[in-house]
Amino acid sequence: MKKIILMAGPCAIEGYDKLKIIADDLNALSKNPNIDFYFKASFDKANRTSLENYRGVGIKEGLKILGEIKKEYGYKIITDVHECAQVESVAQVADVIQIPALLCRQTDLIVEAAKSDKIINIKKGQFLNPLDMQYALLKAIKTRGKEGINYESANYDVSSKLKIWATERGSSFGYGNLVVDMRSLVIMRKFAPVIFDATHSVQMPGLGNGKSSGDSSFVFPLARAAAAVGVDGFFLETHNDPKNALSDGANMVNSKDVESMVNKLIEILNISNGE
Repeated sequence: MKKIILMAGPCAIEGYDKLKIIADDLNALSKNPNIDFYFKASFDKANRTSLENYRGVGIKEGLKILGEIKKEYGYKIITDVHECAQVESVAQVADVIQIPALLCRQTDLIVEAAKSDKIINIKKGQFLNPLDMQYALLKAIKTRGKEGINYESANYDVSSKLKIWATERGSSFGYGNLVVDMRSLVIMRKFAPVIFDATHSVQMPGLGNGKSSGDSSFVFPLARAAAAVGVDGFFLETHNDPKNALSDGANMVNSKDVESMVNKLIEILNISNGE
């Protein structure tokens, strides 16, 4: 069977000791032969609702910590960038450079990331028609285009060869809520390997008194639905103590629950793929 891509870890780095606890909880997943595992954590959450909200430890300390986790556990790393100037430093540590959803139309940022040799994961904006993700992907494809590949249009094979992924994370549904249109998974999968972000999809933007809220009870049901539709992988933000997490705790799942959840998702994927 084809390996499932799994990106899992906390929203923001809260220090090495905290990150190590979560990394320990996810270790079995990294050894699963059916999983292509990437440890996820952000050194800076630059799009917080309020100036007072926790953002992270910063790029210098964050990359140092991620590098230590990578060395100790052998994990591949994914983290996000918000500015072009961050790409070079991030590429020295990360295996996947992520473009945040709110920056998915930021041409210079996508182009700069695509100049690296890392996998590029572009998250679909909450405001974006899934059909329009082909143009965000094309910015990376055309930057990274190689001889013999038709990069005038985005398609699954081209994006796969050029290591460019797309992630669904829900769409704005009025004020303070998101909804997942499962058709988006089918539409975007024509253009690139598709990851389903099950935790940000249950976010409730701005409903936490100056920060985002969410309802993590819907994470697994939505992930099961995505597995039944068919995706290439999952993005799950997880924490050993979500209620006391410094960022996005309301939509994160407990790191001790992730292994059983993912194993069940793999079962569904196998059925939907006829395996």
